[in-house]
Amino acid sequence: MIIPYQQLDPTTLNNLIEHYVLREGTDYGDSEVSTERKVEQVHTQLKSGEALLVYSELHESVNIVSKAQFHAMQTQEYDYE
Repeated sequence: MIIPYQQLDPTTLNNLIEHYVLREGTDYGDSEVSTERKVEQVHTQLKSGEALLVYSELHESVNIVSKAQFHAMQTQEYDYE
């Protein structure tokens, strides 16, 4: 289920994004990017719709995924039915 990021308290949203950024450990190449900057980038992606906040009933957790990943997950769910 998609959770509109606007419905979350700003502090909660920031904590979710920060947890995601620290967990992902994305490689930014030769240049080092601060955690703060990575959080800003993910927030921008949420605002633009490139990334989505998704609640998993199965895992009882919230995750941030790209729009493409979300659509792929939906397709896989229907393939199993």
